[in-house]
Amino acid sequence: MSLFVPRFDETVLVRDAGAEVVGGDPVAVRLLADSSATGGALSTVRVTLAEGADGAKPHVHHRSAEMFYVLDGAAEVLSGDDVVTAGRGDLIVVPPDRPHAFAAAPGAPLDLLVVITPGVERFAYFRHLQRIRLGELTPESLLEVQELYDNHFLSSPAWDTRHRPGETVSRSELPAP
Repeated sequence: MSLFVPRFDETVLVRDAGAEVVGGDPVAVRLLADSSATGGALSTVRVTLAEGADGAKPHVHHRSAEMFYVLDGAAEVLSGDDVVTAGRGDLIVVPPDRPHAFAAAPGAPLDLLVVITPGVERFAYFRHLQRIRLGELTPESLLEVQELYDNHFLSSPAWDTRHRPGETVSRSELPAP
């Protein structure tokens, strides 16, 4: 077992009013602290999702664990082959190499704190996603940066076929957001 000791000299303080927000309704990501600000200790964002909105498609991180803390609302979270619902105050930590995804649960918006440790420079990743939403880049462009952001996409029948009230088709049949 190796011990990673982050190296940074100053306290990291991110004021709400000063945090960059990428996106908007139905998905907004507040960029809080990137790996470079924390000496590699962590990267953290706050994700706000409208009711039923997808936050992240199934993926794995090979070099980091990911923590989800539900600040408000309810989340559907894939971890391995299990889909669980987490409510306000619930914490989920997914180890490296475990498939995971998240979305706002049907009937509730979601306010979620996401922490990746050790940190990976992720702010540029979220800006990349925004450029895809704006039509400036193609969704396929993410395949070119998977290694850079340690974000490797995969398929998940458990996630694609999860039951959502009022839904008549499998999620795998829906177009990517």
